[in-house]
Amino acid sequence: MQDTAPTCPIPRWQLLKQELINVGPAEFDRLRATAAPGTLLDVRSAAEYAGYHLEGARNLNYLGPDFLEQLDALDPAQTYLVYCRSGRRSVRACTLMKNAGITRLVHLDGGINAYGQ
Repeated sequence: MQDTAPTCPIPRWQLLKQELINVGPAEFDRLRATAAPGTLLDVRSAAEYAGYHLEGARNLNYLGPDFLEQLDALDPAQTYLVYCRSGRRSVRACTLMKNAGITRLVHLDGGINAYGQ
């Protein structure tokens, strides 16, 4: 039997991304210059974070076993600046954050790779 289910030509993470405020590195840097302490979130692994991270970033590993518990500790009234390596994990992290009631989110489009390192 042949599968006739329609396929979506756009990856799911790109559909989720359309629901976010996405900015490039210059705007992200402008916003993080005045961001409240603890609101710049790096959602990569601890090893990736240890290797390199943006100054002032706080590590919340999206793939870590306690990620949802860490979200519960965030202040939903704050604006959070969120990034990962390429932008895929941070899109998914932002989606979970929105579902948890944290709606003031700015996503670094393309992740830290967008800085051209």
